[in-house]
Amino acid sequence: MRRKSAVLKTSKPWLSIALISVMIFLSACGSSSSNGGSSSAPSAQPNQGEASEASNAPVEIEFWYGLGGNLGENMERLIAAFNESQDNIVVKGLVQASYSETSTKLQAAIAAGNVPAAVLSSNAEWARRGYFEELDSYIAGDSDFNKEDVIPTFLEQGQVDGKQYFLPMYGTTQVMYYRKDILAEHGIDPATLTTWEALAEAAAKMTKKDGGTTTFYGWEPMWGKENMMDAVFSKGGSVLSEDGRTVTITTDEWVDTWDYFRKWIHEDQIMRIHHGGTGWEYWYKTIDDVMQGFAAGYTGSSGDQGDLDFSIIAAMEQPGWEGHGQGKPVAEAILAGIPAAASPEQKAAAYEWFKFFMKPENTASWSMNTGYIAVRESAQNDPAFADFAKENPQITVPLSQATHASRPFVDPTGGKISDALATAADKVQISNLPAAEALAEAQAEAQAALDAHYKQ
Repeated sequence: MRRKSAVLKTSKPWLSIALISVMIFLSACGSSSSNGGSSSAPSAQPNQGEASEASNAPVEIEFWYGLGGNLGENMERLIAAFNESQDNIVVKGLVQASYSETSTKLQAAIAAGNVPAAVLSSNAEWARRGYFEELDSYIAGDSDFNKEDVIPTFLEQGQVDGKQYFLPMYGTTQVMYYRKDILAEHGIDPATLTTWEALAEAAAKMTKKDGGTTTFYGWEPMWGKENMMDAVFSKGGSVLSEDGRTVTITTDEWVDTWDYFRKWIHEDQIMRIHHGGTGWEYWYKTIDDVMQGFAAGYTGSSGDQGDLDFSIIAAMEQPGWEGHGQGKPVAEAILAGIPAAASPEQKAAAYEWFKFFMKPENTASWSMNTGYIAVRESAQNDPAFADFAKENPQITVPLSQATHASRPFVDPTGGKISDALATAADKVQISNLPAAEALAEAQAEAQAALDAHYKQ
């Protein structure tokens, strides 16, 4: 997966979260508890005074999250703020090494019957198997939740078979960053770059060549399938048919869009990609081209904002296509859930914690401090956010884009369709293979994988 999730820091550049699968086996101490609390059973029944004291004690819950660095520090502050805001619940944050480790450790905890009450993790298949609590009844009974204020694509990503199992804590999307001075030099108003056709025309105008060699590029898409898939979705394309049985990556929406990118990169040479290298090396090179004056702009993560000098850089939404309205790039939610094996009291407490995190002022604060997207549309109206946005208008671009974004593709084959698309993207972007040919090869591979999936 090349859709980078970076974070914005107040004192130094963003920190990417490594997605490293680590198998951790959970050892149970004493007898197992199904509610995520103490694993040791009391040796005797409490007397009446002890029972009364226990009934007045706050509900303690564990919250597992795989965040470190600036993200982890901001999570710690929010947990402390929640605990100080009321006397009935105490959230104890337990840091995991990554998102992946959270999921791996949760799997072991479910098997052991000793789960936390809240996790920054989601799994649709586990929800179908009953391992996560359905949240619709909590939301329906909560007049303060204001479901309509949650960015629709983020809320929908937490749904499984039409039921809400997970709530979005924050989100990410890819937006456009450009050099204000370069566009001004060529008399280009960024407000006019609302279509890919207009962007390509502007890129051609800004490109500089020495003989047959481009020395300055009008735009730099990011290496990988994601940018091109965003553009396909903005034209109305899809990966699968409505019934989920047919791969649909050879339609005109796909072929025409991907071939535009191939032509811009290889034939017109008004755009280029950096590829290969170690880790995020290609990403850094793309950013450096714009920062150092070798390209007019690039497409990158909402979390890149900590790497950019906004005295010379500005941000705008991804464009759409002529005749297709606004762009519809993917906006991806980071979701949290409540394990079904937690006690009723702890489930209710976990829901209160999630609701606190999602309050407009808190999700706005999270966005300002991390660069990720606030999950509520009303976050833009928060006074602190509004003041911050006046000085940092780029912070509102990802949030605005997320209100009309596409949901990320969920691969039913466990990654085989996505792998076929990634290979096809390399053939188009790097090898200059016509999109029709590359996508036809990917279609055959992906359809075979999908057919095998449904035969299981």
